[in-house]
Amino acid sequence: MIRLLPGAGKHVTLIPNEWSVGKLVTMTTTHAAEAPPPHAPDGLQEHFDATIARDQRIEPRDWMPDGYRKTLIRQIAQHAHSEIIGMQPEGEWITRAPSLRRKAILFAKVQDEAGHGLYLYSAAETLGADRDDLTRRLIEGRQKYSSIFNYPTLSFADVGVIGWFVDGAAICNQVPLCRSSYGPYARAMVRICKEESFHQRQGYELLMTMMRGTAAQREMVQDAVNRWWWPSLMMFGPPDDASPNSARSMAWKIKRHSNDELRRRFVDMTVPQAEKLGVTLPDPELRWNEETGHHDFGTPDWDELMRVIKGDGPCNDRRMERRRTAHEEGAWVREAATAHAAKQAARARKGAAA
Repeated sequence: MIRLLPGAGKHVTLIPNEWSVGKLVTMTTTHAAEAPPPHAPDGLQEHFDATIARDQRIEPRDWMPDGYRKTLIRQIAQHAHSEIIGMQPEGEWITRAPSLRRKAILFAKVQDEAGHGLYLYSAAETLGADRDDLTRRLIEGRQKYSSIFNYPTLSFADVGVIGWFVDGAAICNQVPLCRSSYGPYARAMVRICKEESFHQRQGYELLMTMMRGTAAQREMVQDAVNRWWWPSLMMFGPPDDASPNSARSMAWKIKRHSNDELRRRFVDMTVPQAEKLGVTLPDPELRWNEETGHHDFGTPDWDELMRVIKGDGPCNDRRMERRRTAHEEGAWVREAATAHAAKQAARARKGAAA
């Protein structure tokens, strides 16, 4: 929902704030009239810097530094790849879900993730990226996706924990992206974050149902929590002092918070939820710190994170082989769609000429 306000380039949009979804946040957007005149090319960098400093958005038509464009393509592509690969861990349980209701919920969620990937590939295309090229880079191992999706889903409780932990971490990480300095990325994130919030609630509801069940079901939930906790903390990336891209992205306001800030926010959010659920988070160092007003927690295994990122995770090969196979087997669909589009365009030209 967008309501125009008086004054050039200013509107109020219903988008998430820093940590919640659905509040009004005022943002400004650059317009063509605000761009520097064509006879002043020397002022392009200064105009870009001023736009960022004013917390305004860069749009596809605007000039931007090559580094800004490349950083955005890398981040958006990795995000899109993660959504597409992320369909696999839970998708494996669609046929094995215990009821028709659970199958329908899981089917809808996996479908949402596919949509997220498409939104994000479209956003990358506004920067001049080619979607087919991005897919090739993923399949050939030249671009990455989130490390979290290289872990196996061993029980149906994993489906709930992925919703609670993984989508919960995604909310912490992605809601601030609704205020990203690049317009198409920020706007795509509005819908994505709303759907991720729903996914997180679905996962938590599933776990709450299981915790009210049998002792075996409660043990299943605790086991899944034990296995997914540390990989979920690694989702935010390496610590700030080992994250080469984070500072630059924050300077350009592509992202708004550092990896460690987001990780701490996720822990603070999750601890009371775990208490309500009745599970124990597997970190002996986890405790409330009155002085800082945050929870202290242990250090993830960063060596493990690097191994998984480099392709040596439990499911890296399986995930990539399935993505590669799907791409190859779907070639005829893409070819048919291209031929149909060309045929329609030819008919339109013929009709216009007549």
